[in-house]
Amino acid sequence: MRYASKHGAGLTFRTINLKQIEEIHSTSLRILSEVGVLVHHEEALALLAGAGAHQEGENRVYLPAFLVERALRSAPTSITLYNRLGKPALLLERSNVYFGAGSDTLIYLDPFTGERRPWLSEDVAGAIRLVDALPHLDFVMSMGLLSDVDRRMINRRQYALMLQNSIKPQVVIAEDAATVADIVEMAAAVMGGKEVLQHRPHFALYCEPTSPLQLPLESVDKLLLAAECRVPVNFACGAVAGASTPVTVAGTVAQANAEALSGLVIHQLKNPGAPFLYGYGDSPLDMRTMQALYAVPEALLLQGALCDLARFYELPSWGYAGCSSAKLFDEQAVTEATIFTLLGALQGCNLMHDVFYVESGRTGSLELLALMDEVISRVEFLLRGLDTSTEHLGLEAIRRVGPAGSFLGDQHTASHFRDSWQPSLSDFSSFSEWEAAGSRSTGERIKKKIDRLLKEHHPTPLDPAAEKEIEKIIERARRELPPKTAP
Repeated sequence: MRYASKHGAGLTFRTINLKQIEEIHSTSLRILSEVGVLVHHEEALALLAGAGAHQEGENRVYLPAFLVERALRSAPTSITLYNRLGKPALLLERSNVYFGAGSDTLIYLDPFTGERRPWLSEDVAGAIRLVDALPHLDFVMSMGLLSDVDRRMINRRQYALMLQNSIKPQVVIAEDAATVADIVEMAAAVMGGKEVLQHRPHFALYCEPTSPLQLPLESVDKLLLAAECRVPVNFACGAVAGASTPVTVAGTVAQANAEALSGLVIHQLKNPGAPFLYGYGDSPLDMRTMQALYAVPEALLLQGALCDLARFYELPSWGYAGCSSAKLFDEQAVTEATIFTLLGALQGCNLMHDVFYVESGRTGSLELLALMDEVISRVEFLLRGLDTSTEHLGLEAIRRVGPAGSFLGDQHTASHFRDSWQPSLSDFSSFSEWEAAGSRSTGERIKKKIDRLLKEHHPTPLDPAAEKEIEKIIERARRELPPKTAP
């Protein structure tokens, strides 16, 4: 299976030890029981009250530790996501790692002209098709916010484009539960019905609390619907350390962990055993510029702590890779995105998104996406670790060749030289060979590859009946929208 090779059997990296994990866990439990959370959702309040939580005023709730422990026991330890053809694609457990693009960037960075502009539907379709074509990208997201459709229909239309332009598993964004319900219907039309979709989930849903310690109506609505439909879901705060969470990494981890666990409690009270992804992010606030920063060392430390906690809780983990605060596809972007990708894999983060983000998530770069596909292939090779079998130790080959010999003509070399990592973009020729071939830079090779894949790659098409049902669902939702109000 595709996911078997993604398990980090070789190199690993741990950020915090067991004592630190226990200290963070204990602090998070104290936050939930002593500080509490604001829950802006009547059903969630009723679920919590019925389970033994204490409520003060209209919506401040204090969660006892036993509710968290019960939720951790009932949540599944692994999640399998399936591709559009119904085949298992991602096994989210232990230190298996997978990479995918991000969602909802505001600006499209045209790889051929360098122009920065709003996303059009054809841009998003092409970007999703490119993710489908790149072999080391494992799942798709919506890539960019559509500027050429009614803003109230963006998430639904994005999802249709995801289904039409890729067979890979998905992570989806939705503004409200009604949109999630329509997305579930579209996925069910493709996968063979809602019951099949429950057993073979094609997508995971991303939703957020509002830091510090608030659970908004819309987010909890989506969380509860996901639990009911058994759609894998996470409840991941996007921390801005120094503003919405404490300025220290440990303080942000403790609060973000409490927020994730509060979502888990509500989710498991609604439907014990429903699949839940554990995670959160951190974009520390730069006090010089008042900008939220991606891929800085603090964010990488937080993700490492997150992964260690996820394994402690035996929950699948959600995180980040391949993104940058750079404004363009430049040296800063490559440096930050590569470090995040490598370290996220070594940390064993199961599902890493935002590969292709620049400008801290405001802009999407297909050039960065294409380059990171090769970076991920290097990382995957590292994760395989060192084979020390008798065949790979090569004693018999060394015996045959002996002192002062050459391995070029030995059968051991012929049998294994193709096992070496191979590039898709990097150039390993001599300078004269490179010059004779046109002196193309890596950037030029990236553009050529993107152009070729966009022209040549065509995902397995949707069944015409499913295509028709998707359009029917979107049209029904459009008709049910309230009239636009004047600005």
